[in-house]
Amino acid sequence: MSVPSYDPASYYTATINDDRPRPALTESLTADVCVIGAGFTGISAALHLAEQGFSVVVVEQKRIGWGASGRNGGQLHSGQRRDQHWLEAHVGKDQAHVLWDMAEEAKALVKDRIARHAIDCDWADGLIHAVHKKAWLAAEQREAEELARDYGYDAITLLDRDELAAAIGTDVYFGGYRDAGAGHLHPLNFVLGMAKAAEDAGARIFEATRVTDIGSGQPVVVKTEKGEVRAANVVLAANGYLEGLEPATEARVLPINNYILATEPLGDRDPIPGDDAVADSRWVVHYWRMSPDRRLIFGGGETYSRRCPADVSGFVRRHMAKIYPQFANVRIDHAWGGTLAITASRMPYFRRTRPGLYVACGFSGHGVAIANLAGRLIGEAVAGDATRFDMFAKLPMMPFPGGKWLRTPIQALAMTWFALRDRL
Repeated sequence: MSVPSYDPASYYTATINDDRPRPALTESLTADVCVIGAGFTGISAALHLAEQGFSVVVVEQKRIGWGASGRNGGQLHSGQRRDQHWLEAHVGKDQAHVLWDMAEEAKALVKDRIARHAIDCDWADGLIHAVHKKAWLAAEQREAEELARDYGYDAITLLDRDELAAAIGTDVYFGGYRDAGAGHLHPLNFVLGMAKAAEDAGARIFEATRVTDIGSGQPVVVKTEKGEVRAANVVLAANGYLEGLEPATEARVLPINNYILATEPLGDRDPIPGDDAVADSRWVVHYWRMSPDRRLIFGGGETYSRRCPADVSGFVRRHMAKIYPQFANVRIDHAWGGTLAITASRMPYFRRTRPGLYVACGFSGHGVAIANLAGRLIGEAVAGDATRFDMFAKLPMMPFPGGKWLRTPIQALAMTWFALRDRL
């Protein structure tokens, strides 16, 4: 079976460090752990487990980082996907503090792996949060102050409207803040660097290997199109590509598509004088950053079916032009989309759905940090200490209303409402 190319082509695939294919699985193997999916979660788990001495086999339907892990905006945010006010209200202050500390650990884990394994992935410090509604500015500023006071996080610098405009080259926002503890990277090269580190530690990775069934016995038998893996533990890390493998998880994790473009190199037209990434306060977030060769990499817009817009470049350009009208007609060199997964609460879905099967997915756009942490927590659980994994597993996670066939149109209506609220 031939290994597929990375598709769709993107700025990331055009600047890939290592396009070396791995073989497809065509035999029966036995391992301590079988990992399904070679994105952030799966590769992070494989790396952690292999470093602890476990035998690990990773099976990936396409290529390493082929899904959201290799296509996203590359932004490493602080905190969880929901803010600390929401967490304090829903899980209590004590657990909210623990979840904050774990999110800080997630950022540190990404940075440590980049340094320890010498991963060339364009890491840069700094992420600016831009507030698009004047009425929201005071609350955003209070949140930054509370993070410093209650959580000891002093990496945030508040920006008024003029300071923000000078930092990001547009005056359409009302203010915001710079988070020096966050940052951004080339996500595909990062996950490929982790994959090499996992292989160096002893993990075996197979591409072009679609899983057809996950058995319920012990050991668990993971069947693929031309082979199988027998393992005491299985990590299901398919995120938005579950495709019937775990129905209880699919009911709580909804795939959606998000889109990004990369302009031609902008040279002296570069709107961002520093190396900060930017994300705004919309529910359907706009996010962007400059590449090392000074292209604007801009993400914006979502769809709620498997079908992508016929003109992805034009679809994203409309969003970009609202922020940077001076680039309304700039040449677009790359435009692509990808499938991520969200949950109803926007918190990640961690579960042991049956003995030996660990699931982590639904990172809701916050996966650069939390998906990498998920791999470490799964590794801890497999090794016998599930304390921290269970903290996430205990978070309530309601299924999406409407069942398998109606959940997508119902969610599309809800997201349309939030998008309308963003505009009004």
